[in-house]
Amino acid sequence: MTDPADVLLRADERGVRTLTLNAPENRNALTVPLVTGLRDALDEAAADDTVRAVLLAHTGNTFCSGADLGGRGATPQDLVALLRALLELPKPVLARVTGHVRGGGLGLLGACDLSFAGPGASFAFSEVRIGVAPAVISLPLLPRLEPRAAARYYLTGERFDAAEAARIGLVTGAARDVDEPLRTVSDALRRASPQGLAAAKGLVTAEALRAFDRDAGTLTELSARLFGSAEAREGMTAFLERRDPAWAR
Repeated sequence: MTDPADVLLRADERGVRTLTLNAPENRNALTVPLVTGLRDALDEAAADDTVRAVLLAHTGNTFCSGADLGGRGATPQDLVALLRALLELPKPVLARVTGHVRGGGLGLLGACDLSFAGPGASFAFSEVRIGVAPAVISLPLLPRLEPRAAARYYLTGERFDAAEAARIGLVTGAARDVDEPLRTVSDALRRASPQGLAAAKGLVTAEALRAFDRDAGTLTELSARLFGSAEAREGMTAFLERRDPAWAR
């Protein structure tokens, strides 16, 4: 099995710990090693008093493609645990997005407190096109997304850009140079007290965590049922074979 240390890079700069998704060969899909590495890294950041904030970044042209359709993917339960860990971390989590985001990668963004996307970023809730639905990732996303936009993009699987992602609440902002707003907010976070940051984060994540308490079991079951269906098997096979699925018109 791939070592989690190989698929997740770590670096510290003035209190900000950067965790870089580093599996570009499979578009930073949510494999077991990557999810395990992220969970362990979040635990370490929580326990390290020198860490004021965590930044998620990526190598390659994809931030995260979501589930690994090649069979090494994390379970829905694993994803629920990771998303909850991001929300419950008593330190702000930021994201730097300069590439494509699909599926579970959108859930990662939903669980981040602040995120900025560049002109090379693109987004799509592409689950419906392979016979599944954005089930588990809805836990952090639906409390943040503009409802009409969520309906459109959940149902159509259409691709949209960074400006639209910011408009609908998926990311904090779109910028030509994503490092500029990240520097601004990182400097602001360094001036904030750890106790104040933890309490403030608790206020803004409370609604999403209530959704986890209420709906995580139901959505985990829905995800597992959909991924195990014949229709999803056809959709995933068609995707891997670069052809239209049987239901396409």
